[in-house]
Amino acid sequence: MNYRFLFPILFLSLLVSCKKEVTYTELDRIPKYELKFDYLASSWDEAIPLGNATVGALIWEKNGKLRFSLDKADLWDLRPMENLNFKDYGFDWVKQQWENDTYINVQDRYDVPYDHLPAPSKIPGGALEFDISGLGEIDYVKLNLATAVCEIKWKNGASFKAFVHATEPLGWYSFENVNSDLNPTIIPPPYVSLQQEGNEDPVAGQDLRRLDYEGGRVTQREHTITYDQQGWDDFKFQVHTQWEPTPTHLKGSWSISSKKSTLDTSKSAEEIVANSLKLGMSNALERHTNWWHNFWNQSTVSVPDPILQNQWYMEMYKFGSAARQGAPPISLQSVWTADNGKLPPWKGDFHHDLNTQLSYWPAYSGNHLDLEQGFIDWMSNYKTAFKKYTNDFYGTKGLNVPGVTTLTGEPMGGWIQYSFGPTVGAWLGQHFYLHWRYSMDREFLKNKAYPWIRDVAIHFDELSIMDENGKRKLPLSSSPEIRNNTRDAWFSDITNFDLSLVRWTYTHAAELAMELGLKEEAEKWNAILKEWPDYAIDKNGLMVSPSLPYKESHRHLSHLMAIHPLGLIDVSNGEEEKLIIQNTIDHLDKIGSSQWVGYSFSWLGNLKARALDGEGAAKALKDFATAFVLPNSFHVNGDQSGTGKSNLIYRPFTLEGNFAFAAGLQEMLIQSHTGTIKVFPAVPKKWDNVGFSKLRTEGAFLVSAQMISEEVKWVKIVSEKGGELRLKNPFSTQRLISEPDTEFQWEGDIMILNMKPGQEVQFRL
Repeated sequence: MNYRFLFPILFLSLLVSCKKEVTYTELDRIPKYELKFDYLASSWDEAIPLGNATVGALIWEKNGKLRFSLDKADLWDLRPMENLNFKDYGFDWVKQQWENDTYINVQDRYDVPYDHLPAPSKIPGGALEFDISGLGEIDYVKLNLATAVCEIKWKNGASFKAFVHATEPLGWYSFENVNSDLNPTIIPPPYVSLQQEGNEDPVAGQDLRRLDYEGGRVTQREHTITYDQQGWDDFKFQVHTQWEPTPTHLKGSWSISSKKSTLDTSKSAEEIVANSLKLGMSNALERHTNWWHNFWNQSTVSVPDPILQNQWYMEMYKFGSAARQGAPPISLQSVWTADNGKLPPWKGDFHHDLNTQLSYWPAYSGNHLDLEQGFIDWMSNYKTAFKKYTNDFYGTKGLNVPGVTTLTGEPMGGWIQYSFGPTVGAWLGQHFYLHWRYSMDREFLKNKAYPWIRDVAIHFDELSIMDENGKRKLPLSSSPEIRNNTRDAWFSDITNFDLSLVRWTYTHAAELAMELGLKEEAEKWNAILKEWPDYAIDKNGLMVSPSLPYKESHRHLSHLMAIHPLGLIDVSNGEEEKLIIQNTIDHLDKIGSSQWVGYSFSWLGNLKARALDGEGAAKALKDFATAFVLPNSFHVNGDQSGTGKSNLIYRPFTLEGNFAFAAGLQEMLIQSHTGTIKVFPAVPKKWDNVGFSKLRTEGAFLVSAQMISEEVKWVKIVSEKGGELRLKNPFSTQRLISEPDTEFQWEGDIMILNMKPGQEVQFRL
């Protein structure tokens, strides 16, 4: 058994003792957590990650050199994908090939180019290296989560610090107690080499030389190095560093800049670094630290399981490093592109059949809507392009989104059941809905959320056909990634995956229309909703489709969408739905996890939390944290533990499993998807001391609470926008003390309180 992965190497100073009752103010502190090792990682995917969603760095050791693998979110080769001819080869043509059993034509046109062509793709930016061979043995390598600063200490007294500025496109580094010969070098990615080309595997990563770039130019002057690289067409990027040496110290800054065309007037990396050096490292560190201080004060959690506690803080650290308004959304690897001479796994693109969706799950209850805004903005900015794709490929006037896209929202092909899936826009639409519900921003509702969901509903209305029972269905349906990309991955009946997204869309289109006073539109959506069938269910719960029960272990839990994340089937809706959920999850457990990847366990943790199974949720999340992450906390899909949790043991790094884990722990602590807030709804009984501060709920309430020995001690609620609070009574009695003294009513075990904007109230026994 490989115990190295059973306990993530995280050293922490717990905020509270597990035997002490905790006050609200104590829960509201910045965490004192560290990722700490006594060695530098020897591979890029185990490196210390730093980032701000625009630029990023991975700190590790390669051939005796301290290496910064540098990245920028918009480093993309955006050459058009070959063969995307929707005019002559649209959805109707795909259906015709499927019906005629000539589906190989579809695979050759849309699947093969993604697998074999190197671009479009995310591309790496290069590396900084320092020769540390003369510094001797390392004492420790540390990432301080509170400040997002990496520190290295050598036993000879030399030390190092580095950070990526929280809000500016640059990084800083400093050495102390070293000699003046410790100067950096810039190592370009191996875009050009005399060696033969490598493989064409999109998972392991294609060889960078297949991009056919000309060699970049590295220019070195006194205390500065600049690397300029021409990419595809007019795209180019620059890496620049400048440093200030003394006999015993070295301090410097680096940046990456990119230009999309010759008309691009954005600042060069050289200009950015020059300006940063004028302000100085101390000034930059202060502003950087303030940002992270505010980030950590948005929410905290305290659970007695150190593995889950540590992993949550690592996930939220990465979320703060990978998401930002004004930056591109979180791609498969965000700002930590592979530094191994290859393109990143799956080209580092934007997969919308699961990956981007799961990546933003923790933003809502985690109280980070400001960071989720970058994803919302990206979808809004490219909505016109998405509608053009929808019309060109599907022939409908509504809205869908390619399931696999470039930085600019263009389709990339691949397994088209999912990369061109008919319901992708609906799952993305849930993020618009959740942003509205968690913010209660009526302008957003009117101008962004409802228009998106309405347009998806129009797409379904125009695309759907009637079946032999007089019910609507899609001409072809699929369920990611059941049967991979074979002809049989298309279904003639509608899958539960597609059906749940269709039903969710019409349900919430009607809800939002009524919220906006659009009664006729609401009636229209409700009428269409009734024309769609019910879910396919057998004795084992939810099926893949009416023609396919769930009978084989599969990584993508797509047939369970109606339970989570969509919440259409919920334990709060009565015994019938509770039984469906119980049978479905029991059957999922029985079939087993042999073909699962890491995100499957994170998703299962969320599912079991929705089923109010605290023990099951905690176990699923612990399985993820101990088997599917590397020591630096990166999710690498395959089972790294040697414990047989999955037969898949490869290690391509992607982020969605990490962020779904964080959301899963939050689901255990608070839920509000039914309109009623539940605190500690899925907490294991053995957890004798649990608390959290400022977790966000639907209705824009911020909630803090503490439970000791299965007894809730207090709950504090702040209402941002005002409105009706519905709180399921978490206390052992309805005889409560409120501070300040507040009138509230009871509806069974539901506490009802009409709150004003900014109002605070705390309840205790």
